Amino acid sequence: MTTITIEVPDELEDQLALLGDRLPEILRLCVEEPVLPSRTYRYILNFLASAPTPEEIAAFRPTSEMQERLRVLVARSKAGELTPAEQAELDEYERIEHIVIMLKMGNLPYLTRQS
Repeated sequence: MTTITIEVPDELEDQLALLGDRLPEILRLCVEEPVLPSRTYRYILNFLASAPTPEEIAAFRPTSEMQERLRVLVARSKAGELTPAEQAELDEYERIEHIVIMLKMGNLPYLTRQS
């Protein structure tokens, strides 16, 4: 591990001290590029922030752009041609899909009661 010395304003000193050994991880998150384009996260967060109805949650789908990218990643994965960055991207899409499935399953009792 490399040691880096930086100067920070006095008012940040106490806040940084509270972070303790988490500071390297926080710095890493600040400088890394997100795995997916920010518009992908924004699309999902905007949907959730819109207070969707159970029916809207059940109907929620990725954008056509996201679907196309997934098709490409899956095809490249099946062919064994994914780069490490593409594998990370595919893994992130899978995590999001899992969260959306859990969200939809949470609405299943509500939707079946309405029928």
